[in-house]
Amino acid sequence: MGMTDLKKLLERAKAGDKVAQEAIFRMYRPLLVKNAMEQNVFEEDLYQEFSATLLNCIKVFKV
Repeated sequence: MGMTDLKKLLERAKAGDKVAQEAIFRMYRPLLVKNAMEQNVFEEDLYQEFSATLLNCIKVFKV
């Protein structure tokens, strides 16, 4: 995905396009899962917090 494609996807997601939001979430999901690991144990609460933060960042991101 090129920078222009990502910018368009972010613009759509910021405007409330659920499909675009889901696409961005899928792109970052592996990173969210990786960072939700505490001593090799998946922490669901931490994952949920990271997920909510990502969605909030999409809303406030300046494109």
